[in-house]
Amino acid sequence: MNTNENNVAGKVVVITGASSGLGAAAARHLSSLGAVVVLGARRKEKIDEIAAEINGKGGQALAVKTDVTDVNQVKHLVDTAVKTYGKIDVLLNNAGLMPLSPLEYLKIDDWNRCIDVNIKGVLYGIAATLPYMKKQKSGQIISVSSVAGHTITPGGAVYSATKYSVRVISEALRQEVKPYNIRTAVISPGAVNTDLPGSVTAPDVAEGIRQYYAKNAIPADSFARAVAFVISQPEDIDVNEVLFRPTVQQL
Repeated sequence: MNTNENNVAGKVVVITGASSGLGAAAARHLSSLGAVVVLGARRKEKIDEIAAEINGKGGQALAVKTDVTDVNQVKHLVDTAVKTYGKIDVLLNNAGLMPLSPLEYLKIDDWNRCIDVNIKGVLYGIAATLPYMKKQKSGQIISVSSVAGHTITPGGAVYSATKYSVRVISEALRQEVKPYNIRTAVISPGAVNTDLPGSVTAPDVAEGIRQYYAKNAIPADSFARAVAFVISQPEDIDVNEVLFRPTVQQL
């Protein structure tokens, strides 16, 4: 498949949580297919490195420091993309945390942070993007859920609640934006090799997750290919949900 046929080439893709893991893998892969990528994350030095790497290979990438819990920073990210490249074709709402712990641990700061990043961050991305896509009468908003957005396990109450919420928000958005030719998708990965387990603050839970990921996790480019598949569809096809796991993962 060459870059003239993949329906990705030339598209401007804004990615949150782009400093590592899923976001970084998606940025590199989409750039290799000819997309222009705009990288948002709190760790400016990391997205600067990734953008420099992509630009050094002949791609187009721009890094914008962004904390998705701040609505104004998310708006600045999207506004900068449009100001620089004239449009936004795809928003990849990728930033996320997975602070797993039993509710009885009362990790209230974790709960708040998880809700702020995983739910509000997605909503802020939609809020920043919709006015442009409505005006263009085109675009895709892709949000990252999880296998945990389809099932629940002990210790995952708040995390699963946020990832179920991503699916609910995306489905409501799908129904609402029909007049504007905007497409929506949710991608729900299983255990993928990223920094996500590092957001677990309960030591006993963190060790169990570390062992689980060491045994089950697949490379982050699995996610990148799923994103490319969704974006590459013709405009009259709206792929709304992709759920994938490592073959060995039982959960």
